[in-house]
Amino acid sequence: MSAAPAIVPPGGTIGILGGGQLGRMLALAAARLGLKCHIYSPEEDAPAFQVAAAHTRGSFDDIAALEGFARACDVVTFEFENVPAETIERIGPVFPSAATLRITQDRFEEKSFVNALGLKTAPFRKVDGPADGSGILKTRRLGYDGKGQAKVADAREIAAAYARFHSAPCILEGFVDFAFEASVIAARGRDGAFAAYDPPENLHENHILRRSTVPSRLSAAQVAEAKDIARKIADALDYVGVLAVELFVARDGQLLVNEIAPRVHNSGHWTIEACAISQFEQHIRAVAGWPLGDASRHSDAAMENLIGDEVAAWRKLAANGGALHLYGKSEIRAGRKMGHVTWLKGSRG
Repeated sequence: MSAAPAIVPPGGTIGILGGGQLGRMLALAAARLGLKCHIYSPEEDAPAFQVAAAHTRGSFDDIAALEGFARACDVVTFEFENVPAETIERIGPVFPSAATLRITQDRFEEKSFVNALGLKTAPFRKVDGPADGSGILKTRRLGYDGKGQAKVADAREIAAAYARFHSAPCILEGFVDFAFEASVIAARGRDGAFAAYDPPENLHENHILRRSTVPSRLSAAQVAEAKDIARKIADALDYVGVLAVELFVARDGQLLVNEIAPRVHNSGHWTIEACAISQFEQHIRAVAGWPLGDASRHSDAAMENLIGDEVAAWRKLAANGGALHLYGKSEIRAGRKMGHVTWLKGSRG
């Protein structure tokens, strides 16, 4: 692995592995700073290609293409966490690190890591065959937006779900009696500087984020605790970039870590309009070696995803006072995130 990259000045190039909407919004944020982005994605019509200075189409196991891509960039990052850690190691340095991915790509390793920091999670255990119990059975790797998980009540349901998951290694998580869900979006710079945004309250429908709202129902003490949780995790990982920590807020007020997302996050999209420095600009600043920006919120906000054919109402949404973001995806599919709209306090039509 090569030495740590120098600070990337204006005019430099940030490489982004992945070409979805997160990569698209990262490229737009980089442009504001006078930085160029080079996108690497296997998709033919990746949304991020439309707004980037350069792009390379290739698979994540094409090492020759990846190495050529990395040579064309001053520093490399990623917009989704399922890039193979071995790939990151081969073309490094990449921010966040391969060591971070090895932990966060495996739900069992991730929860074990969180517990080792003295932070709370739902009870959990490995499932690698027949088992009994109740809770949520999840594949240890590659799940998102409800994929690779099933609610189970007994050994028979575990066996059926395990078979549907093709006997992939799994984790069984106990049920949490939570009042609501929240998340904290935070950034850590190359120099260890830390900045966290106000935690939004998150509403999910069919395992997909529907809405994020700030301020949340968290008390001032819980907000401080959420930010402290994010800092403990980021420091322990020697993290560089933006990460999200998804939280269950238990009915007794406890905060339990649900998942860590080592990237910019859907529940932080509201920061584009409600903060001077969005999560996307913050991530670009961090990986480029720039000072982190102010993460304070200047407005209350609600962000709502546009899922599937909801995007067909774009004309009405464009006229109702919200900030409309469309992702440039060519195909509308059920359950697919096609865009989002953010309303600042008092702006909703």
